[in-house]
Amino acid sequence: MKVEFAPLNIPLARRLQTAAVLQWVLSFLLLAQVCIGIIVILIIHNYWFLYVPYMTWLYFDWRTPEQGGRRSNWVRSWTVWRYFKDYFPIHLIKTWDLDPSHNYIFGFHPHGVLVAGAFGNFCTNYSDFEQLFPGFTAYLHVLPFWFRCPLFREYLMSSGPVSVSKKSVSHVLSKEGGGNISVIVLGGAEESLDAHPGKFTLFIRQRKGFVKIALTHGASLVPVFSFGENELFKQVNNPEGSWLRTVQERLQKIMGFALPLFHARGIFQYNFGLMPYRKPIHNLK
Repeated sequence: MKVEFAPLNIPLARRLQTAAVLQWVLSFLLLAQVCIGIIVILIIHNYWFLYVPYMTWLYFDWRTPEQGGRRSNWVRSWTVWRYFKDYFPIHLIKTWDLDPSHNYIFGFHPHGVLVAGAFGNFCTNYSDFEQLFPGFTAYLHVLPFWFRCPLFREYLMSSGPVSVSKKSVSHVLSKEGGGNISVIVLGGAEESLDAHPGKFTLFIRQRKGFVKIALTHGASLVPVFSFGENELFKQVNNPEGSWLRTVQERLQKIMGFALPLFHARGIFQYNFGLMPYRKPIHNLK
């Protein structure tokens, strides 16, 4: 296989975009493990004056991801997210005005491998969300598992994500005055295993809980489709019934999240690696 290397005269802006996406991918794949490792090291070496105060605070803060989270406009405004958005680039397109006196559920499809479109549009201050939907606050709901990882949960919450538990969604939609949006990636982990380029397999018939919550709180349902989401990565072929798919589905049931074997391009070459392809993403609602 002939390796196609990136040219040396790439503009600085594109290099910064690559660096921004690289740190995002590595954060998604490794940062939680690193944070857990830091806590373990502190315990092993008995740095009690560091881990005891944090673990005590963590005990009292455990429910925060189900109570609106703890976002930081400073973190959401980091310049790295502007380069992250421009790498693909990521766009948000509005097709209908929403009433800011009501609350809504955005049903997001497809999941893709790493849900880059949802993160770029709803977890940073560099999307067009505030201009298109003035008076609204969006909450991207993610797996509760991520908030069980010490230290990592603080970093994750700073960008705005909250738990996808029923209690968390109800907390957002029960806020008085309206202007709150629960963004739920409906297909979840199961849908990520079918995130192949040129293919859209949506898992929605089995997902009825969000409809019940919407009816309970009088929230309106708004479909959001992320065109280009499945084009960012390739996956090892895993058709239904294959041994790989069987293993992935069993691991998903045990751990609560899927492990798609994905690949795309590299940092300095275009043939292999874990960097997503530069494909435009259009979130249409």
